Amino acid sequence: MLMGAFVALLSGALAQAPGPRSAPVYPCLSPDPNVESRRLRLLPVDEAVAQPDFFSFRARLQIAIARRDEGAVLAATDPGIRTSFGPDNGLNAFRAQLRDSKSTIWADLAAALALGGAFRSPDSFEAPYVFAKWPDVDAFECSAVIGDLVRVRVSAEPDSAVVTRVSFDVVQVMPQPDSPGAARVRLWNGRTGFIAVAYLRSPVAHRTIFQRVRGQWRLAAFVAGD
Repeated sequence: MLMGAFVALLSGALAQAPGPRSAPVYPCLSPDPNVESRRLRLLPVDEAVAQPDFFSFRARLQIAIARRDEGAVLAATDPGIRTSFGPDNGLNAFRAQLRDSKSTIWADLAAALALGGAFRSPDSFEAPYVFAKWPDVDAFECSAVIGDLVRVRVSAEPDSAVVTRVSFDVVQVMPQPDSPGAARVRLWNGRTGFIAVAYLRSPVAHRTIFQRVRGQWRLAAFVAGD
């Protein structure tokens, strides 16, 4: 009787004991099970050339942004432009951002348009390509490497040893102490290291949506976050 009770207690304790700790799930694997090693890359794409009228419109807008020509930018903007996910939208809100000396909006606009994009429909274009073509993986934990043979370093120091190099990979961005110049990342093979933030782009960073309205292209949204 006592031996049977002991065995039962022991079996119950073993059943409740934690098993071996498994490796954390990597959130940035390719959703395609046929991809070797499930390594995920997001190659640059720019479909603007498919519609010459949009290509010309965007080129003129990029020139206006480079010159910080407020009038030309506003002329290319839809009056109901969405600039946030709250109530503060429209042309006046956008104009206020353009005039805010502390805002990075001019640089943010230029960066978004420099990274290509894709048509959602014949009358809608999204940029940058990182947003327009983002795969079905976590948009907050993962970011795209926007360069070829980008160095992954041992530490955030720009002259530290190189662990490996990556090309247009989608990588996991890890929590870390403040380091403005570099981000700690985890790769598909479990290795970790640091990448210069200039070579990383989140799909929820600033993005633009253009709409063709009554035959005219207009900047319809410029937002960040979710």
